[in-house]
Amino acid sequence: MVSMKEIAQRCGVSMGTVSKALNGRHDVGEETKQRILAAAKELGYTANTAARALKTNRSYSIGILFSDLSNSGFMHEYFASVLNNFRQEAERRGYDITFISDNMGPTNTGYLQHALARGLDGVAIICADFFDPRVQELVFSELPVITLDHAFNNRAAVLSDNMNGLESLVRYVYGKGHRRIAYIHGNRTAVTESRLTGFFRACEELGLRVPDEYVTDCIYHEPVSCYRATKRLLALPERPSCILFSDDYSYIGGINAIYDEGLRVPEDISIVGYDGIHMAKMVSPKLTTWQQNTTDLGRIAAEQLIERIEHPRTTPPKHITVQGRLLEGETVRQLDGSIAEGKDRP
Repeated sequence: MVSMKEIAQRCGVSMGTVSKALNGRHDVGEETKQRILAAAKELGYTANTAARALKTNRSYSIGILFSDLSNSGFMHEYFASVLNNFRQEAERRGYDITFISDNMGPTNTGYLQHALARGLDGVAIICADFFDPRVQELVFSELPVITLDHAFNNRAAVLSDNMNGLESLVRYVYGKGHRRIAYIHGNRTAVTESRLTGFFRACEELGLRVPDEYVTDCIYHEPVSCYRATKRLLALPERPSCILFSDDYSYIGGINAIYDEGLRVPEDISIVGYDGIHMAKMVSPKLTTWQQNTTDLGRIAAEQLIERIEHPRTTPPKHITVQGRLLEGETVRQLDGSIAEGKDRP
């Protein structure tokens, strides 16, 4: 078995430096760290996790709570990407991951009991009903926990910039001449509340009047639900010139509703998605959407949780917001003044 001493000799550094690099410490130069990691991979180094666990009284295992409310599982590209990047960062720093549930063994147990029974060092709550008492029991326990897109007081969280995302989309379509902007949002969660705030704030600052019927709901990641919501908007006496959809996947239902009405995108009506999943780049016309940075969301969540595990006394719980970006596609038409003001309809 290859030892850290051999890696140190290969790289001309101390064993302490090797240990810091392999454990993802920040007090090692990036060039040195990469040289050590490359040598470890070339030599076939495998960390002795059993020995580390005895020495540190840690299991080097992190739990993932993923209770998908839409039952889409790992077919949900956003969550799949977050989880993959979380896993990569955790494994890079010597941790394994395991999924937890409340159905461990012959009798149901809570999430916290499951985590403790597995001897987990910490838990990342990636997707869950954050108002569930079992989730809150886990969050407010002594176990290190980090949440994704939901913030609790005095607990670590990594958040996507949902408010800014919707503000940016509204300002973008406004810049294209649209004044009748509708929003189909997802079911009520902290994410939805942030997006709604961004939507209404941008509309208010731009002086846009938003009829109540222009803001409606659907179920996240469910095209059938989005289809029905889009149909309601298209049936209005004065339909919107642009519709913002809850997510890129639900957009499938929205655009089918538009086509069923004999309308074209973007010639007759413009549409915008949210998430920036791979599908958005492949459809025709290419969807204009807001891309969430799933790479950083997953990586930073793992990084922050491990810091809380390894340095609990010196790592304060932080709320870190990760910025996204606009992906300009082909689904938003540039309008002239008369159409923007609604004079295109009798």
